[in-house]
Amino acid sequence: MKKVYACFCTDVIHEGHLNIIHEAKKYGRLVAGVLSDEAMIRYNRFPTISFEERKQMLEKISEVDEVVVQNEVMYGTILEQLKPDYVIHGDNWLNDPMEVIRDNVIENLNKWGGKLIEVPYTYNENVKNIEAIVRERAAMPEFRRKRLRQLLKLCPIVKTLEVHSGLTGLIAEKTIVANNGEIDQFDAMWLSSLCDSTAKGKPDIELVDMSSRLRTVDDILEVTTKPIILDGDTGGLVEHFVYNVRTLERMGVSAVIIEDKTGLKKNSLFGTEVEQTQDSIENFTSKIRAGKRAQRTQDFMIIARIESLILEKGLEDALVRAFAYVDAGADGIMIHSRKKEPDEIFEFCDKFRETDKTTPIVVVPTSYNTVYESELQQHGVNIVIYANQLTRSAFPAMQNTAMDILKYHRAKEVDERLMPIKDIITLIDEI
Repeated sequence: MKKVYACFCTDVIHEGHLNIIHEAKKYGRLVAGVLSDEAMIRYNRFPTISFEERKQMLEKISEVDEVVVQNEVMYGTILEQLKPDYVIHGDNWLNDPMEVIRDNVIENLNKWGGKLIEVPYTYNENVKNIEAIVRERAAMPEFRRKRLRQLLKLCPIVKTLEVHSGLTGLIAEKTIVANNGEIDQFDAMWLSSLCDSTAKGKPDIELVDMSSRLRTVDDILEVTTKPIILDGDTGGLVEHFVYNVRTLERMGVSAVIIEDKTGLKKNSLFGTEVEQTQDSIENFTSKIRAGKRAQRTQDFMIIARIESLILEKGLEDALVRAFAYVDAGADGIMIHSRKKEPDEIFEFCDKFRETDKTTPIVVVPTSYNTVYESELQQHGVNIVIYANQLTRSAFPAMQNTAMDILKYHRAKEVDERLMPIKDIITLIDEI
């Protein structure tokens, strides 16, 4: 009997999946693959049920003869093990970044004369509604809030992109690239106070209050499913911070990062060029403890941002603070630097990891932007935040467009660098 392989990355089996299974069974003995959690994430699907539950869904289907685990998005390893005569898949991966996976399947099947059979993708109102429900479930606070902690266990490094609106949230959510035979995407979103303030035309001095910040959070939560890390500036007064922790936790935000400074907020990248005052260890640890006591779940994370390197107080001061903040209950440490090279970041991470092997380390390589994620990972970094690149790329593009319209007294000259409005509309899901 011929061997047939079909892989599934879903939390629910609908008629489209059953159609693929039915077609596959016509060709021989069906082996169904279940993507592991790690592979699901790379495929832009975050599981809302456990791997075992996904596996059992397939095992209960009578037409499935065997269920196996596929640990990678690419099929190479599992196909080498099984050497199937046929691979069955829907045709929905054509003209899509996922087409690189299709190419990988064909390349491997050619080694032993196997064949890829593509089934027309089933997309009717029933399937559309089921997929919408699955997507909406992934966006629910109880699922989204814990996702950052889950990612820290599943990803070698959590790639996080700045967002400041629903539209930029969709860019972070839906941008997928095929590169060197692999699929990649962002894992989480960073809601920066700098970029949120800039989008509102306000200075980055905590002038935009938390109520306004929360409206931006809500706009992003409404149209995305990926976890949000909020820039909480200094956290403000302890009494306000504990209230905001409960609000963010209830909304489904995964983490807040607060910095150990006091007084009117100044952007860290100014360093010692402007007057900035670092909080005492005693005061800042008290704020962390108060925030942790205010939590109602174990999912939410409070991450302590250390400004010692920014303020040129040295590595030892940064390390003393890091260990004190972890002892106070901080769920992670963000270490910041405005140097052009990552050397002092690497040194901090190496020294910190000598004592603490597990607490997540967060970095923001804005000034030292030549560093690769793989290098950061080698030094124990868990989360990398690209903190303002969308804002910085959008402003000059919009300004140049505005200038050219004034210059030419019409819009034709700018048209070739504009995204078609139809492409923008298709980015936004209809209910």
